[in-house]
Amino acid sequence: MMKRTGLTLTAAALMVFVMAVGVFAQTPAFHDIRPGYGVTGIGWLSDYHPPLKGTPGDTRVYFLDSGVPGGTAYVQGGTHGNEIAGQMAAIILVERAIPTAGRLIVVPYGNNANIDYNDGYRDDVPSSFTIEVEGGLQREFRYGSRRTNPAYESQPDPEVYVTPDGGVHEGEEIRNLNRVHPGKPDGTLTEQIAYAIRRLLIEENVDVAFDLHEAGVTSRLANTLVAHPKGMDAAVFAILDLSAQGIHINLEPSREEFRGLSHREWGDHTQALSFLTETANPGQSPDIVNPDVINDPVNPLHDRVGRQLAMVRAVLDATALLGVPPVTYDGVPTYADLVRDGLSPWLNAPTALP
Repeated sequence: MMKRTGLTLTAAALMVFVMAVGVFAQTPAFHDIRPGYGVTGIGWLSDYHPPLKGTPGDTRVYFLDSGVPGGTAYVQGGTHGNEIAGQMAAIILVERAIPTAGRLIVVPYGNNANIDYNDGYRDDVPSSFTIEVEGGLQREFRYGSRRTNPAYESQPDPEVYVTPDGGVHEGEEIRNLNRVHPGKPDGTLTEQIAYAIRRLLIEENVDVAFDLHEAGVTSRLANTLVAHPKGMDAAVFAILDLSAQGIHINLEPSREEFRGLSHREWGDHTQALSFLTETANPGQSPDIVNPDVINDPVNPLHDRVGRQLAMVRAVLDATALLGVPPVTYDGVPTYADLVRDGLSPWLNAPTALP
């Protein structure tokens, strides 16, 4: 099993970097992420597909290895840059989780190429937001878009987009990371991001994979766990566990026709049990004017992040119960913790580690 623990740059990778710059002449965005003591290595998505190096599609990969035998779990936020509960849940894992068995691999910004772009879906949401942490200091996080910035793609959107497995979508969905799985090594930037993620799942022998999302508050997907058929038994156990905690989450099966979506294609094309989480973001509801995506009275960000983290933990507990090598960790707030305390105590201050 390949286990990456940090950054390396070989002569061959450098050559690929130079070639790639000619196609995607930008560099990846960096974010305010302050790794905690559980992080044992930091890599790049381009470690799994070198043509991404030096492009807006490259993004940080965080490794949290307990050193104790167990499984490997992958957690990805930021597939859609405007679904911020997933990003913040992933960031809290990077900053707070202390693994006790197995490994966590966390990518807070799965599509880093949509984070600096407003796709016009709505103009009444911020391009960034701040959260006050210890000492009254402010940390700033970006609020991006659903799709890759078209300026980063080498070709215009087609009239119709057909996925490698035959799924048919509107042409602009070629820039939607959650419509282009399992990706192509020689495709568009977005397709290459998807391909690199698939290579990561395979090369790191990931047992359980999560893609963290948000939906509109009245969407049938709001507060839902989507499970590939391989993981449906674990999902049922997880839903029961969450219900016992007072967290109502719906269960949705990943069907054969969901071509191009992570929960279907990761499960079909890798060994991982694949899951997708959805929480209720008012910014995803077009009928809500001037939504408060941070402090909404019904669906505040801290509540949504708590649900995301609770779903991840419940699924990992369930998969371990069913015989998958365990992935366990301490230090991460429960749903009740976040409802009571908000996000601030669980984000590292600029001057200190936990």
